[in-house]
Amino acid sequence: MIIPLETSRLELRPLELADAEQTQRLFPQWEVVKFLANHVPWPYPEDGALTYYRDLALPAMARGDEWHWSLRMKSDPAQHIGCISLMKGEYNRGFWLGLPWQRQGLMSEAVEVVTDYWFDELRFLVLRAPKAVANTASRRISEKSGMRVIAVEERDYVSGRFLTEVWEITAEEWRAQRK
Repeated sequence: MIIPLETSRLELRPLELADAEQTQRLFPQWEVVKFLANHVPWPYPEDGALTYYRDLALPAMARGDEWHWSLRMKSDPAQHIGCISLMKGEYNRGFWLGLPWQRQGLMSEAVEVVTDYWFDELRFLVLRAPKAVANTASRRISEKSGMRVIAVEERDYVSGRFLTEVWEITAEEWRAQRK
């Protein structure tokens, strides 16, 4: 069972199929998707959010393999503004935020609370996330959250092949910086 989370400005609600409609309006923007993994279809299909939620995200949540939350401003909780996800496997966190809400520190807030959840509730020992070197905004979030680069490789994104940094933080490192 995935629990709701919150920050000073955000409500993080477990993803629901009903979120697909708002996602479909916000998500298919080049500035939102260009640095996402190339398995995201582009151009984004008209039923892309519904299909992804119904066939992939929600079943993975039910199996306990992934944790997805919709992001909502506490000041307007009916408006879904983005998503943040945690996943078992080699890479463990991903997120996107609608254009009107970018560059306000909102994703940094969401990253903090889900990273706490990853280490404190789920009890994983390490969190890793790949980032295109060109994705400076996402890289800044990793830097601010105390992550470090452990590998550099090339990966395919919606917008092409880019040099990629793999960022990591351990539970011990996360807890030490939170004191």
